[in-house]
Amino acid sequence: MKNFSLIFFSLFLCISYFNYSEACTRVVYKGPENTILTARSMDWKDEIPANVWILPQGIERSGEVGSLSIKWKSKYGSVVTTSWDIATADGMNEKGLVANLLWLGESQYPKFDPNGKTKGLAISLWAQYYLDNFATVKEAVEYSRTEPFAVVSDYIPGTERFTTVHLSLSDSSGDNAVFEYINGKLVIHHSPEYTVMTNSPVFEEQLALNNYWKGIPGTVMLPGTNRAADRFVRASYYINAIPQTADTRSAVASVFSVIRNCSVPYGISSETEPNISSTRWRSVADQKNLVYYFETVFTPNTFWVNLKDFDVTPKGKIMKLDLSNYQTYNGKSNSNFKESKPFKFLGLN
Repeated sequence: MKNFSLIFFSLFLCISYFNYSEACTRVVYKGPENTILTARSMDWKDEIPANVWILPQGIERSGEVGSLSIKWKSKYGSVVTTSWDIATADGMNEKGLVANLLWLGESQYPKFDPNGKTKGLAISLWAQYYLDNFATVKEAVEYSRTEPFAVVSDYIPGTERFTTVHLSLSDSSGDNAVFEYINGKLVIHHSPEYTVMTNSPVFEEQLALNNYWKGIPGTVMLPGTNRAADRFVRASYYINAIPQTADTRSAVASVFSVIRNCSVPYGISSETEPNISSTRWRSVADQKNLVYYFETVFTPNTFWVNLKDFDVTPKGKIMKLDLSNYQTYNGKSNSNFKESKPFKFLGLN
C-alpha cells in the first residue's frame, strides 16, 4: 500500500506540473557507428501551417527588432520547417546541427529596450540563428553563455497568446543542449545525456520527474496519457529500449515508432486541459547522412530530403517544398522543391 501511495502521489505531481502546456516531444537516438537521429512532434490545438525550405549559405539576416537588431550572414546552409512561413520551428544544417523549438509556458524573456545597448533577436529567428552560425552544440553553448543578445518575444499573430518557447540543440556527435529563459535570464542545460525534452515544467524539473520513473521498469508500468510528463517518460524509456543499429532504414523506422508513440491522435483536444493538443506533423533528422524525414497527419506518406544533394553554397538558391492544400509527397522529394522568394521572419511591429 505504501508503494502504491508513492506511485499515485508521483503521478499526481506529474499531472499538476503539466496542466498548462502545449504539447510537443523531442527525442535523440544514439546508435553505433555515429548513427544519430533527432525526432520531434509538433502538437498544436489549431492548424499550424508548415512548409519545408532549403536555405543556403550567405544570406544576410537581421534580428528584426529595429535598430538594435543583431545582424549576421548565414555560415551554413540548412533544411528547415516553418510555422506559418514567419518562423523556423525545426531544422538541420549542413554540419548536422539540429534545432527544435517547443512550447514552454514558464518562459520569461529579458526586457528589451529598443533604445538601450543590448542587441535583440526576434523569437521567430531563434532556431535559425543557431542553424546559420554553429556546427556543434559545444560551440553554440560557449558562445551563448555570454548572452550576446536578448531574445525578444511577441504575440502569435491573430491571437492573444504570447509566444513562450524553449530551444533544444543536438549535433552529429550526439551532444545536446536545452536553452530556456527563466525569470528573464538564459539558463543552459548541456549534456550528451539530455536526449528527451517535452514542454512544461522547466527542464530541470523534467529531469527530476524522469529520475523517479527510472526506478520503475518500463516492462512493469509506463504512463500512457497525452500529458507532457507521460510523453517524456515514454520517450525516455523507448528510445533506449529500441534496437541499437547502424542500419539507417531500421534506425529511422524505430525512431519514428517512438515519436509516433508520443504523439496525440488527430482531432483530440480539451477546452479544460490545453496541454492536450493534436499532433500536426513529425520530423526525424538523420545527422550522419544529412537526411531530413517528414510526415503530416494529412498525408499518407513519409517523405525525405537529402540536404547533401542541394547546393547550399552562397551560389545556391532558396528552395521551398509547398505543403499547403494537403500536398502529398513520397520518398525522396528533392525534385519537388521549387525556387522561391525567401519568407519573412516575423519581428516587432
